Amino acid sequence: MTATTKRRQQQELLDATDTRTVVVNSLNTPQMRRILASSFIGTAIEYYDFILYAVASAVVFGHVFFTQMPEPVAIFASFATLAVGYVARPLGGVIFGHFGDRIGRKKMLVLSMLMMGAATTVVGLLPTTAQIGVVAPMILICVRLIQGFAVGGEWGGAALMAMEHAPQRKRGFATSFANAGGPAGAILARLVVSLMSAVAGQQFLVWGWRIPFLLSSVLIVVGLIIRLRISESPLFQKLERSSEKRKLPLLEVLTHHWRAVVLALLATMSFYCCQGIVTVWGVAASVEAGADRTEVLNWKALGAVVTLVVTFASARLSDRVGRKKVLIAGGVLGVVAVYPLLLLLSSGTVWGFATADVIGNGVIQGLLYGPIGAFIAEQFPTRVRYTGASLAYQGASTLGAGFTPMIVSGLLLVAGGSLWLVAVFWAAVLLVGIIAVARTPEGSRRALT
Repeated sequence: MTATTKRRQQQELLDATDTRTVVVNSLNTPQMRRILASSFIGTAIEYYDFILYAVASAVVFGHVFFTQMPEPVAIFASFATLAVGYVARPLGGVIFGHFGDRIGRKKMLVLSMLMMGAATTVVGLLPTTAQIGVVAPMILICVRLIQGFAVGGEWGGAALMAMEHAPQRKRGFATSFANAGGPAGAILARLVVSLMSAVAGQQFLVWGWRIPFLLSSVLIVVGLIIRLRISESPLFQKLERSSEKRKLPLLEVLTHHWRAVVLALLATMSFYCCQGIVTVWGVAASVEAGADRTEVLNWKALGAVVTLVVTFASARLSDRVGRKKVLIAGGVLGVVAVYPLLLLLSSGTVWGFATADVIGNGVIQGLLYGPIGAFIAEQFPTRVRYTGASLAYQGASTLGAGFTPMIVSGLLLVAGGSLWLVAVFWAAVLLVGIIAVARTPEGSRRALT
């Protein structure tokens, strides 16, 4: 027997063991299709709500809730409310992760969707500062906290439900359905806002911006119907049947898996920094520099389509060559492209924004986003996977995306409008991410049990 044949037989035995654990050995089964659809559609709806707020913070809220401030300060204040939601995400990840590791993934997914839908609908009904004064932005901040808390619990549950049902050699691709729901929700959010911007015209800042938020209540009903039909993770069910004594998940993560949390967080920040600069600050910078708002939003949606395609492709590639190689390749490409992308975003032209969005949001962000879900989750055992993965991922979202637009605005003020400080900051985040990935064990060939 050759060494190659022996390795193949060992791998087949490992796959057989893994697929018995996760029930299925293919993604093309009725059960698996429902699970992947639930992860994709549920995450898309939640991120529709979350990204909708991000878009509105760039083009609406400064004119509606911060009307007594100079425009640059109003935009900064609007981005500050955006950051509040990102601050709440790690807390949501820890709380939802705790109960997801203790009582099940499915229950937490249903709860997170209900919370997000209710919060987003309230934004659509909220009176403006001109109508009720300073109470309006205060309510806006509270609602944003609820949004952040809910989405903090969403990703971990959706990603683990897909990954813990999937066979080993397809875990990256299966997990990417939860990741891909993010850009899909972003596409929907941006297209709906763009449509209402065109339909409402001059009335967009009066009533047109509210319609996309109110639409969330309909989408939530659809998502709940799908989520209630899926089965609980088989790995969690196996854990429940075992006699293993389980500690407080957060305590165990911080005691025994803190290094995995730190490295996964730093690796994930690369993706979120790209998102914060290109898809949030870049929109405001392009529109303020003279680009047409509606066309910018349209191209932003196209960039999300490219992200969606590249996310699936890079996740599939990571199942074949490993997560680390794909993530490092995306980081290196990002470092090279940083300064040209910033010049394009600040050019004040639609084509400049479109090019930067397709490359930065579509290609670079997609390469980083596709493998990252499986990359993170594979670093933690089943009993604390929801908590550990959520803490790393949502911590990165707070640092990488929540504060990036504010940091970029501040760096521009310090540099007198020059882009060089922003370029150094962005490149540094990407380099740190590359180092973190390089120092993390490859998990794509590791059995989850």
